[in-house]
Amino acid sequence: MSDSLLVVAIDFGTAFSGYCFCVKSCMDNIRSVFWGMEQGHRSPKTPTCILFNEEKHFMKFGYDAVQTYNRMTSEEAKRFCFFENFKMELYNKTINKNIMICAKNGEPFPALKVFTESLRYLKDHALDTIRDSTDGREFIASDVTWVLTVPAIWDSAAKQFMRLAATEAGLVEEMGSENLVLALEPEAASVWCKQLPSTGFVQEGEDQEKLEQSPGTQYIVVDCGGGTVDITVHEVLEGGSLKELQKASGGGWGGSSVDKEFRSFLRDIFHPDVWDRYEKEHPGELQKMMYNFSFQKCVGKEEDIYISCHYNLSKLAQDKQDISCFFKKIDGASWSDGSIKITYNKLKTLFKSSVNHIVKAIKPILSTPEISIDYILLVGGYASSRLLRDEIRKQFSSRCRVLCPYDSQLAIAKGAILFGNDPKIIASRVSALTYGIVIGWPFDPSVHDPRKQRVNKAGDYVYCDDLFEKLVEKGQSVGCQQVAEYFYSPIDQDQNAMCFRFFSTEKLNAMYVDEPGLEEIGSFTVPMPNVRLGRNRRVRLDIKFGLTEIQATATDLTSNETQAIRIDFLTI
Repeated sequence: MSDSLLVVAIDFGTAFSGYCFCVKSCMDNIRSVFWGMEQGHRSPKTPTCILFNEEKHFMKFGYDAVQTYNRMTSEEAKRFCFFENFKMELYNKTINKNIMICAKNGEPFPALKVFTESLRYLKDHALDTIRDSTDGREFIASDVTWVLTVPAIWDSAAKQFMRLAATEAGLVEEMGSENLVLALEPEAASVWCKQLPSTGFVQEGEDQEKLEQSPGTQYIVVDCGGGTVDITVHEVLEGGSLKELQKASGGGWGGSSVDKEFRSFLRDIFHPDVWDRYEKEHPGELQKMMYNFSFQKCVGKEEDIYISCHYNLSKLAQDKQDISCFFKKIDGASWSDGSIKITYNKLKTLFKSSVNHIVKAIKPILSTPEISIDYILLVGGYASSRLLRDEIRKQFSSRCRVLCPYDSQLAIAKGAILFGNDPKIIASRVSALTYGIVIGWPFDPSVHDPRKQRVNKAGDYVYCDDLFEKLVEKGQSVGCQQVAEYFYSPIDQDQNAMCFRFFSTEKLNAMYVDEPGLEEIGSFTVPMPNVRLGRNRRVRLDIKFGLTEIQATATDLTSNETQAIRIDFLTI
């Protein structure tokens, strides 16, 4: 671990982002900030929204970006690049460092720049806050261990993309810096909840309860974010560390999916011709409406909600017919003196698809014979919605306790602080996929496909090409400090480098890397400059699969030179 003075954890969310910080020597005093006071808010996180000007230079982030964009005329908004929910662009997609994403005005924009400038803003904001909190003492980025949270269900390329963006944003100087730690969001939340007292959880008609820390206690962490819902299963071990019992699961069922249902409902109300024109011509106003809904959907009472209908939507609707006529055949909504009234029962239906997916994902975990769940922990910003919490309790409270921390929005960032200070608190993880590399092996006609037979340049070695050597199996429990050791020899006598190509698959076993279902995910090359011993040379590969990122070192045993290898997942 680095000798930095501070730990800063950035919870970079789909809908909202924030950070916590503390001095390393005082880990029981984790500090956070409030956002949006200038705009009349006082929230622990700020919208993950960013605005670039006409020259594509950074302008604003968070509440400032939202307010500036919302104040623009429709013509102005078309000239500026505004982004929201862009973190979802890294989920379940093929990613490279040059990937482009679209702004609200439809203009393509480098995703790396959007993420980099967002993280740069949060880094600078954090350093300014720390300076103001320490009587003006100046700190620079290298004084900090930065912990950046990522969804557990992200693939290796998405994680590397975030590390690249953080490096370009100046959090660290080098990609491999130990001052940048990636923390899996539900794991961070788990670490935080594990040490909370009973007063740290929302009490909704239940006896006060805290999460048991005794060895053998098992619980599900459901991280309900704006974009994704991440689910992990942990068991408390002797000494208080955590063991992952199943590979992380989840999907794109977060709070923004409820927003999409609401948007679709508005389109039904006003008819596609009016609504589609409004979306295109008045994006700032629409963003205001959606922002209003995103807060009201987390109502704590069973009551109807009212969404202001802005001027341009009213005008476009009135040009067609009296606005109240749009609501005549609509169930669950009505016109109410300049506002759209949504009944509580209708609001519940907007949550239905998202909640059903979450329930469906939890059920098989509870039904796994070798697992005995004591608790379900609901964390993340979306968990602040009582509608979500009530449904999860209704479905599962007869089988286990359902807990939600009071500061569900900050549970991830606070837990990430603890994790960043001591990553060994997660003792083991379960491999989400089967990983392996492509190798050549002496050809055996009784085993190998004759089409894979190859001969090296000197003609003294006949081998089978494209063989898949499994390094770790899907579902295998891997200790976070466990090192797997492998040895490889060159194919050609004058070979001065060895290329390792990594593959992943859902399968438990595979013979060849070109079989259906195998995907090349990354590679690295090890120099072998001393060719004096010909093929009688070896490279030792040491890999850790139990960390949040796969780590490897390679040693050319001829020269005995060891180098840390960072597998490149962004070039495929």
